[in-house]
Amino acid sequence: MCSPAANAARTTITPAIPSAQDAPIALLIDLSSGQTLFARDIDRRFMPASMTKVMTVFTAFEWMHRGKLFPQQVITVAPDVFDKWHGVGSTMFLPKDARVTVDQLLHGITTVSANDGAAALAHGAAGSIAKWVAAMNREARSIGMTNSHYGTPNGWMDQGGTFVTARDLATLATAMIERYPDLYRRYFGARTLTYNGITQRNHDPITGVVPGADGIKTGFTNQAGYGFLGSAQRNGRRLVMVVATSPTGRQRNKAAQEFMEWGFDAFDSRLLFGANTQIAKAKVQNGGLSRVKLVSPRPIRVDVPKGTHPEVGLKVRYFGPLRAPIARGEHVADLIVSVDGKEVGTRPLVSDRAIGTATIVQRIFNGFARWLP
Repeated sequence: MCSPAANAARTTITPAIPSAQDAPIALLIDLSSGQTLFARDIDRRFMPASMTKVMTVFTAFEWMHRGKLFPQQVITVAPDVFDKWHGVGSTMFLPKDARVTVDQLLHGITTVSANDGAAALAHGAAGSIAKWVAAMNREARSIGMTNSHYGTPNGWMDQGGTFVTARDLATLATAMIERYPDLYRRYFGARTLTYNGITQRNHDPITGVVPGADGIKTGFTNQAGYGFLGSAQRNGRRLVMVVATSPTGRQRNKAAQEFMEWGFDAFDSRLLFGANTQIAKAKVQNGGLSRVKLVSPRPIRVDVPKGTHPEVGLKVRYFGPLRAPIARGEHVADLIVSVDGKEVGTRPLVSDRAIGTATIVQRIFNGFARWLP
């Protein structure tokens, strides 16, 4: 349920696509349908400033998943990290020689954009900031961020060594939210942080203002301008937004709020298939079964402009016949969704069961079955 304050704030927001003056770079995608709702200059490289910290957080999530890092693991702030980052830019005011948990550092990074927290986490987890940054770049490549590079864990100015694109930031947000929904809910969307006796507020322009908003990260330097990577969930839809290189914080905040509301207001979301509903069948070669049911692990939706009734087309694509063995839940095909003949999204389809390699008897039976009508 939205708070009265959030509802009051919402009435002042006019849904709109941001102007090129307010947000020279802008991207809005719907994770629920896989569709891009609006895109402007999304492959142009820019300096992400503190939005860099989203990759630091994602790298931490990956290491936690692999058992290389733990929320209650205690990190001691190294003297050189303290000397370099104490009081520099956004900070969680880590004391000298502080012993602080990974959990506390992640909250500091996500809520108050702590430069000292990001550096302390990087150094403490990897043994050096350089090793952590190398890991950030490996994770970026692994999820398909093909036009980005990181030179720091916190986005502090580094003579252009750190750069991203809006497309790549959306790829990062998608991977983080879809792989680690519980961690995302734990660490993003808090309005304030109290640490070391100091309470600070989050400068996220949409959380607490746009209903359903829960993050993700602002960024600003004089070189980079103002940017924001944000997300909100409402009525079964999850939107991810990037606005970047805005000339002022006011323009960035206005663009972010109106853009997100426009995404929810301008489209109707149609449910095509529920989660784990059979969508098609695929032929299987040398398997214990000759066919496998194809399902989507998540609901399949399509966005159409509000008040319109376009023709929605569906096409299953796979390279077949599939070869056994096939694991249950293995990605074996794609569902191509089109609206009025234009492809708008691709969703993965998985096998609904495991299929082992056929025995001799099963191969004979399958051979006869292919001759039956």
